[in-house]
Amino acid sequence: MPEATPATPTGTRPRILHLITDPRRRGAQNLARDLHGELRRRGQASALRALAPHPDAHPDAPDTRATAVLGPGRLHPATLLALRSAARTADLVVAHGSSTLPACALALAGTRTPFVYVSIGDPRHWTASPLRRLRTGALLHRAAAVTALADEARAVLQQRFKLPAARLRTIPNARAADRYPPVADEAGRRAARQALGLPADGPLVAWLGAIAPEKRLDLALDALDRLPDVRLAVAGDGPQRAALEHHPGAARAHFLGTLADPAPLYRAADAVLLTSDSEGVPGVLIEAALAGLPAVATDVGWVGSVVRDGATGALVAPGDPLALAEALAAVLAGDRAALGAAAREHALAHFELGVVADAWQELFTELRRPRAGGGSGRLTTGR
Repeated sequence: MPEATPATPTGTRPRILHLITDPRRRGAQNLARDLHGELRRRGQASALRALAPHPDAHPDAPDTRATAVLGPGRLHPATLLALRSAARTADLVVAHGSSTLPACALALAGTRTPFVYVSIGDPRHWTASPLRRLRTGALLHRAAAVTALADEARAVLQQRFKLPAARLRTIPNARAADRYPPVADEAGRRAARQALGLPADGPLVAWLGAIAPEKRLDLALDALDRLPDVRLAVAGDGPQRAALEHHPGAARAHFLGTLADPAPLYRAADAVLLTSDSEGVPGVLIEAALAGLPAVATDVGWVGSVVRDGATGALVAPGDPLALAEALAAVLAGDRAALGAAAREHALAHFELGVVADAWQELFTELRRPRAGGGSGRLTTGR
């Protein structure tokens, strides 16, 4: 059942419809859910919808069960009609990544409901071909505003798609800190490991994400093969899982599948590892930092806005398993408590949900155009 909208929306605050691609626990979806929940907690009318179902959505996750799905496919005519209908009760649609951009451009054409597009990845990666760049640019120009997760990402969007500066905003990725509490002590870490069926002793590194080519789990396993005392806990699923379970480095890897809640894995681990070839500002790194974990990550996209090399973990060039192994060994042998504390402090200051929700509400206010004579207003399509 769709969630109920608050019966008495607060004053003149706009009604928000958050749109996600599908109910899976992934970066864009997690940000949308957290922001939706925080806005409702503040008394702002907010709804959440997914374009389509997905077979990999964890059936036991509360997020999956609570997310209403609009139609059978992301751009199916029935889905677009349902989105158009749902948008009639909203003042603004916030489109969180991927297929939500063409869906909003198509479904909201000719309506008075504008949309904001949340760009979460690196556009240099997902619009590499001229045709894709042209098509994506045309869709982005339909948005009332486009948000980027970092200033560098905003500059890329402006240069690559010739978007007006007034329509671009930097609003970071975010997570709710209370969902990722640091482990209290070593006994808590051992208990978390036991609950997940992981070895109680020895260094344990967490890797979380879709087991897909761009995430490069193979590099993590190559690095693990060089660290004989370290184990790897892999949370996620995807097309490469079956093959990588037979990788030489997988002898000390534990494939956990998709977790309904990743927080226990952060409490179980000594560090987190990210090996992607392309990223924006990964939510996994924010979650780990809030949980007080140091990170070793490939220096791609805007990962460096979360992982501060030498202060909260280590950054290495993409595609280099030897460099990953050396950096991981150094982090595990170093003062992990100090690195983790610095990571949490940095995340609380820049990526905590409350701080980021403030920025979103400021954007809603900026886009708002009061009706003549006062009362609730509509949102403009630009400034």
